[in-house]
Amino acid sequence: MNQFPARADHTFRGNLKSTRHGWLRLTPAYSVRLVDTLLSSGAGVVPPVLDPFCGTGTTLLSCSEHGLDCDTVDINPFLVWLARAKVGSYSATQLAEAERGLGNMRRAALHGRTRAAWAPPLHQIEKWWSLATLEALGRAFAALERAAASSSRPAGNLLRLAFCQALIERSRACFGHQSMSFEPLTETVAAARQQVSEHEDAHSLAESLAQAMQRLVQAAAVALPRTRRRLHQLDARCLHERLPLGHYGSVITSPPYANRMSYIRELRPYMYWLKYLSDKKSAGVLDWRAIGGTWGSATSNLSHWEPDPALPAGEWGQTKPLLAIAEHSALLSNYVRKYFHDMFAHLASLERVLRPGGTACFVVGNSKFYDVVVP
Repeated sequence: MNQFPARADHTFRGNLKSTRHGWLRLTPAYSVRLVDTLLSSGAGVVPPVLDPFCGTGTTLLSCSEHGLDCDTVDINPFLVWLARAKVGSYSATQLAEAERGLGNMRRAALHGRTRAAWAPPLHQIEKWWSLATLEALGRAFAALERAAASSSRPAGNLLRLAFCQALIERSRACFGHQSMSFEPLTETVAAARQQVSEHEDAHSLAESLAQAMQRLVQAAAVALPRTRRRLHQLDARCLHERLPLGHYGSVITSPPYANRMSYIRELRPYMYWLKYLSDKKSAGVLDWRAIGGTWGSATSNLSHWEPDPALPAGEWGQTKPLLAIAEHSALLSNYVRKYFHDMFAHLASLERVLRPGGTACFVVGNSKFYDVVVP
């Protein structure tokens, strides 16, 4: 009998109601249930564990819950912050601080000065939120910054998480499939929006903030076992430059796939509001540095990318799938070639930090370009 969870539970859907695991969604995330099964199945997981593609911190948090030491790595500073917040310690005093700060954010959303509100330079921001909701978000964010400046770091993290949960809940974004899109603006939807007053938008945001903080405090109040957990903002192709060599007993991770799904695209609202991104160019630069990234300038850079001839992964460029994809698009063929080139560099670096005889569990999947399967 298969000991692993059902297929749907392998995805982010398995995290939506799972304690701290559901604090912030990311569609490409893999399920805590899958990691828990690995950790409790006697599959030979030996600490310290390493996750070289941190994402939302699923492996790190699962290992912490099981009392296992774990280190994690991500090139994206926002994801490193998120994972650190998810495994943080929160005292009763800090939880009370966060709840007081949340009260200030709700009052600002409802009654603050509209014209003083700041909004991030997110491209076509009007697609994400109505004007009234956007102004309420700006007022709430200003109150967040004031509260965080006078509070402990854990309390500030909870305030930012509550804000992130509320801003996506009140947005027009849809998450009905593997990536993010926007709800279609039909005549019925447009008419319904016109009937919603500015006060109703602000009230809805205030309620979302309150509900988010309630969920966060409930989960944060449950202390995690004491383990050693270290987080590094680092390129997964350069693990050996910062991590101890021959140190890790096991790896549990899910790398990016060769499917053009950009983490940056879905993370933009969080990263712009929390000021990890300042403009479209910085988003493209970060996605180009990430394995599998294709957002903004990352796509145009592919047209002149050439593999390092010193890496044998460059020979993968002569295989049938790439040649078949190139018949439709030389750019996408180069994208897939670069993905495997980068993954080879990652695996070569990973070998240097993995203990001899250690185990590596990679959650992976196929992708497809023009009906050409990339296994």
